[in-house]
Amino acid sequence: MWIVKLALRRPYTFVVMALAILLAGGLAIARMPADIFPEINIPIVSVVWQYTGLTPEDMADMFTTRSERSMTTTVNDIEHMESQSYAGVSVIRVYFHPGAKIEAAIAQISAQSNQLVGYLPEGTRPPGIIRYNAASVPVLQLGLSSETLSEQEVFDLGTNFIRTQLATIQGASVPPPFGGKQRMVMVDINPDALFSRGLSATDISAALNNESVILPTGSAKIGSREYRVEMNNIPSVVDQFNRLPVKSVNGTTIYMRDIAQVRDGYMVQTNIVRHNGARGALLTALKSGGASTIDIVRRIKGALPRIKSTLPPGLKIETLFDQSIFVRAAIQGVLREAGAAAVLTGFMILLFLGSWRSTLIVCISI
Repeated sequence: MWIVKLALRRPYTFVVMALAILLAGGLAIARMPADIFPEINIPIVSVVWQYTGLTPEDMADMFTTRSERSMTTTVNDIEHMESQSYAGVSVIRVYFHPGAKIEAAIAQISAQSNQLVGYLPEGTRPPGIIRYNAASVPVLQLGLSSETLSEQEVFDLGTNFIRTQLATIQGASVPPPFGGKQRMVMVDINPDALFSRGLSATDISAALNNESVILPTGSAKIGSREYRVEMNNIPSVVDQFNRLPVKSVNGTTIYMRDIAQVRDGYMVQTNIVRHNGARGALLTALKSGGASTIDIVRRIKGALPRIKSTLPPGLKIETLFDQSIFVRAAIQGVLREAGAAAVLTGFMILLFLGSWRSTLIVCISI
């Protein structure tokens, strides 16, 4: 009962404390991220190796096993590792002990992987190193489609124009789109013409690498002026690749057009996205860390009109999935339950005070 007596002796102090608590609570509610899942810091790092053409067994022997052995000697605080090998892809998940410094672990994995590239098959590139976060979930999905643009153009617009502008939004992470066809310069080889001239696909690859170069050449001083001299031998038009010399045999120069055809094409398509029966692309926005889903979706939708103004009019962007709708509904449910609980609590307090006063009156009358 001492706190009741203290409150009766110093009522203004308790009133100020109550107002301070009310103000602090309001500020905390306003600044609190509104989301379903809390920020979960799980110390997991994924290492993804890619080498097109190898079987799962070869990927396991050449990439997975060697990478796991090298990381056990140079990376600290490893709890255990899990790996999966597919055709041309190796995925290694490294689990760390709680409290491990993930930033230092990623730096160690990156350094060891770059050193390991020299012992792997020729043409191997450094792996993709991804930090896993359980709170990184899709919050918005945009469907890209067009009746006038090709799949290559839709994918190219989603990758190089839409995704790059959405990536600047705070708290959003936008991976490359699904579906569509990734634009690429393709070389269609004529096997009969190649065999008749005694050449191989290696000769074509070497010609493309040797003839398409940019070299620093310095500058030239002519009179009182100094001019930059550029040596850029990369063709600016795809058809110019067909004019590149491949090899000279018996005084005759064999050009690319004699044994192959270079065209503006696309990579082998591995996934297809259909929107209302027509092929298109799917762009997914992920939430990173403790960012608020509602804020991320609001910023993305606010940036879409500006982004659409820079794109061809034939491209359609439609919202297919919006996680903020469910989050808002959940918040409204919590507020309704909190309001009902507050009303019920106030009603119970009034009943208690009423019964206490009636009891006091009966005692006084007796």
